[in-house]
Amino acid sequence: MSTDVKAAVDAAFRDEWGRIVATLIRTTGDWDLAEECAQDAFAMALQRWPKDGIPGRPGAWLTTAARNRAIDVLRRKAVGAAKLREVAAMSPPPEPGPVFGTETDHSGVPDDRLRLMFTCCHPALSLEARVALTLRTLAGLTTAEIARAFLASEPTMAKRLVRAKQKIQHAGIPYRVPPAHLLPERTPGVLGVLYLLFNEGYSATAGADLVRQNLSAEAIRLARVLARLMPDEPEVAGLLALMLLHDARRGARLDAAGDLITLEDQDRALWDGAEISEGVAILEAALRLGRPGPYQVQAAIAACHATAPTADHTDWPQIAALYGRLLEFLPTPVVELNHAVAVGMARGPMAGLELVEALAAAGKLAGYHLLPATRADFLRRLGRMPEAAAAYRETLELTSTDAERRYLNRRLAETSGQA
Repeated sequence: MSTDVKAAVDAAFRDEWGRIVATLIRTTGDWDLAEECAQDAFAMALQRWPKDGIPGRPGAWLTTAARNRAIDVLRRKAVGAAKLREVAAMSPPPEPGPVFGTETDHSGVPDDRLRLMFTCCHPALSLEARVALTLRTLAGLTTAEIARAFLASEPTMAKRLVRAKQKIQHAGIPYRVPPAHLLPERTPGVLGVLYLLFNEGYSATAGADLVRQNLSAEAIRLARVLARLMPDEPEVAGLLALMLLHDARRGARLDAAGDLITLEDQDRALWDGAEISEGVAILEAALRLGRPGPYQVQAAIAACHATAPTADHTDWPQIAALYGRLLEFLPTPVVELNHAVAVGMARGPMAGLELVEALAAAGKLAGYHLLPATRADFLRRLGRMPEAAAAYRETLELTSTDAERRYLNRRLAETSGQA
């Protein structure tokens, strides 16, 4: 298989997976069938495109292939003729755009995939199930990727996904967009989806690429749509601001060899000033609404980093205070760890190390690679090199991305006297 064909299939998966699955789910009402037929369409592309050439509109080709596969499966299963005619009549959308009929959809949601996010985020499902199901169905993340995002095992996450689909079927949860007045109750789930989607793109949990820009770009695009849809929801604006402020630093996170550059060592001239300015402006507008929330607080933290002219000018006491505020909204071990980092930078590495040791002693974040990584960094800053080296080795055993592993190996060499 040529490199061009593989690249085309990979690009089509990133761009078209959610749209194809959303269309098939809407039409067939069968979540598993939609995913199965979409997968078959991509497998077919890998077989046919090397011989027939890459089509001019890969998305339309894949949608047609998935539709035809659905027709075959439904015919074999002897599904009612009306349903079969409905699927057969479905035409692949030539360009991105809404598929739901405007005459029956009164939600005001202008994007097909965003509509499906709201549909997945039904209040009858747990928040975790809503997020996981949408990431799997719309973003095409693997079960393993979703499991890492939730700090869960892959078998456990697979069972949760199955249960979520079964609940939709058995509870008779309708596959439809809720009316506009019901959208706010589903907003937290949608925001959670967008944030995890962005994070998987900004800091991939596994593989050769630390940054998967397409996922982050899709999350930002959908967040913009949602912000236009719900202009009076400050947490929506807060999330968009948070994404923009993080994304602005993307170009400085890796060097030419693809190796990780830490925040304090990044070339700030490579940061996207326009994106930072937009993020700060959106955040300020959200804060003026007077209803603070966790995304706004996280955006404020990101703004502290993004607006500091140098690493030495970072307002770490303010960041530590903001993390203390964030703990009021999100009293989670991950936030506690980030708070420990900020305290260590504001008050010295020993103060941070004490908080990290307390987290470890409590058994929190066991198996989470950033816990020993943070401990290793504080130990290195304190000059306790043998202990730091041991912590870096522990981190290496838990880290899955190649770029992070190369960075950790360099730190290990420094602290073990091999540099």
